[in-house]
Amino acid sequence: MKRTIGLTLTLCFFGAAVCLAADPQAGTWRLNESKSKIKPGTLKNTQVVYSSMFGQVKVKSDGIDANGKPIHVEWSGKVDGKDYPLTGDPNSDTRSYTKVNDRTLMTANKKNGKVRVTGQIVISADGKSRTITVAGTTPKGKKFKNVAVYDKQ
Repeated sequence: MKRTIGLTLTLCFFGAAVCLAADPQAGTWRLNESKSKIKPGTLKNTQVVYSSMFGQVKVKSDGIDANGKPIHVEWSGKVDGKDYPLTGDPNSDTRSYTKVNDRTLMTANKKNGKVRVTGQIVISADGKSRTITVAGTTPKGKKFKNVAVYDKQ
């Protein structure tokens, strides 16, 4: 009996590890400001943490808002193109992710059902950096396009 329980637990932990390892987005990413082009007056995430298990993804990000004040944003959901609630972002209340391929995701942030920001997230071939290209409209109605480069920690 003990052997069966031990084997079952080992397989569960191994399965969870495989799920996490299979997602190149997973991990902690820190903004590389020297390689990024972020328009002043727009949100800037300085650190993003992606975790993934059994098809559920959780994203936590810290940075500064358009006024230079600290911000903490959280999102949980699936990478299935559907909108899931987003907290902490004054410009958005839902976000969706769609998988393009193993290293690329498309994202859309909405406020009251209206798309405010769209973007593409690409993980480098070596898995050490990710580039996010986003375009949208600020809460004040100004259009912007930002490119943020993150290094894996």
